[in-house]
Amino acid sequence: QVLLVESGGGLVQPGGSLRLSCAASARLFEIYTMGWYRQAPGNQRELVATISRGASTNYADSVKGRFIISRDNTKNAVFLQMNSLKPEDTAVYYCNTYQASWTWGQGTQVTVSS
Repeated sequence: QVLLVESGGGLVQPGGSLRLSCAASARLFEIYTMGWYRQAPGNQRELVATISRGASTNYADSVKGRFIISRDNTKNAVFLQMNSLKPEDTAVYYCNTYQASWTWGQGTQVTVSS
């Protein structure tokens, strides 16, 4: 069973930045397209960014131009650089494969508020 551990969340003012990290205890991590998801209170979990094994990236319209996803296959890790944060970015953030194949981790809380 793959263990996913997200970190890096916190409280930040609007316009601020955070960098999230996710470590995965997966064999052959490098072959998976990875994604960052988020879930705000009362909302369904949504996919906000993906990165393929070849490092091609895609973003939800709501974060395009502000968030950057990256990965380090030598560390089985995926990252999410979040800039120009808005209150509507407030959510618990999770990582998983693009197909959400693995058991969800505990996530990391991001709160954007003045």
